[in-house]
Amino acid sequence: MRTLIIRLSSISDAKARFVNAGQKALEGVIVPATPSVNFLSYDDMHRVLAPSRLAIVKAMAGQGPLAIREVARRVDRDVQAVHKDVTTLVNAGVLDRTEAGVEFPYDQLHFEFDVKAAA
Repeated sequence: MRTLIIRLSSISDAKARFVNAGQKALEGVIVPATPSVNFLSYDDMHRVLAPSRLAIVKAMAGQGPLAIREVARRVDRDVQAVHKDVTTLVNAGVLDRTEAGVEFPYDQLHFEFDVKAAA
């Protein structure tokens, strides 16, 4: 099953993962790439992955490239509004734009973050 990981992480966390993967590669350890999208905060993530946009992602999961009009039909929404949401998702790296349309080339999203009490 192809999964896109959604993370809340700082730039330093992402850098540490990158450095760690580089060190393993230099040691000859093969580390498979894990597709992921990182957000700096919950608010940033929620702005991009609002409920209406998550509905688009769910409707597109594993379906291959789709035209915006088809996506709008599947989520029963206005084409212009869906186009705006799809553009946001493409810009965030959640969806891919291809010659055949837009695509969510995964079967699912996995959210990987902790929610902590305020300090």
